[in-house]
Amino acid sequence: MQKRKLGNNLEVSAVGYGAMGLSHAYGPALDRSAAIKVIQSAIDQGYTLIDTAALYVGKYADGTPAINEKLVGAAIKPFRQEITLATKGGVRFEGTTLKLDSRPTELRREVEASLQRLGVDTIDLYYQHMPDPKVAPEEVAETMGDLIREGKIKHWGISNADADYIQRADAVTKVTAVQGKFSMIARQSARLFPMLAQRQIGFVAYSPLASGFLTAPTSSERNRQDNLDFRNMMHQYTAEGKAEARDISTMLGQLAREKQATPSQISLAWVLHKEPWIVPIPGTRQVNRLAENAAAETINLSDTEMAQIDELLDRVNYEQYGQ
Repeated sequence: MQKRKLGNNLEVSAVGYGAMGLSHAYGPALDRSAAIKVIQSAIDQGYTLIDTAALYVGKYADGTPAINEKLVGAAIKPFRQEITLATKGGVRFEGTTLKLDSRPTELRREVEASLQRLGVDTIDLYYQHMPDPKVAPEEVAETMGDLIREGKIKHWGISNADADYIQRADAVTKVTAVQGKFSMIARQSARLFPMLAQRQIGFVAYSPLASGFLTAPTSSERNRQDNLDFRNMMHQYTAEGKAEARDISTMLGQLAREKQATPSQISLAWVLHKEPWIVPIPGTRQVNRLAENAAAETINLSDTEMAQIDELLDRVNYEQYGQ
């Protein structure tokens, strides 16, 4: 797979792998051995950016905890020198409540805990998972700078933050990457792109296929009784949402036929063509999807085709799908 650069000097595969869905947010966790096989298959196929987080903890079918960082750590062990390992901290669940905590002592505790769960000596890219309104970005950046100097992490990034927060943090300790939701139907993060380009900060796009929706916009079915599947709360998976997406479905189908590709490949190619420093991290539980997603980097969309796609997306307000 071709490479892209995040920030000044972090080179990764053009398409990365997001491991979240193996254990979190998409129903019961995938069997441990099967999950490890998916991650290792991704590495075999040239994926070098593997993304996880301390927050990604779900349940196996028998109700026992499924800890994503431990799955990733076990999978990457034979390949450690070949991959860029990214994880996140500064947020946790207390019961069903999401608690933000980016105090220096807490970030340090979380980094140490992630290192232990992952079974590594250093983390290549460590994100503040969400800004904590009680802790200034400058204080977070100072802590990250100390962790870099100590060798606990090599690079740092910020996820789910606005432009002001990112700029204030970057002025203290250079930010390598910002992670945010970005796809054809969740385009809010594009507002950050001029600032990121100016500051030479890379962008990692999570949910670039809109939680699988853009693989088949009008046909995907959900088990509405599964309260572990976050897609049941997403507008695009309602009957109304699928009806609203018919124009996107038609456009994706037409381009896919013209390019001898799949709708998901066109969707990922669109993300990749936005900027040379954007790296999407689609997740999947299916090994065959890995090759399909990776091949998106080979699809060329002309400036005219990109403009036609954007004209359609701008004409219809699909941004609600990103909420």
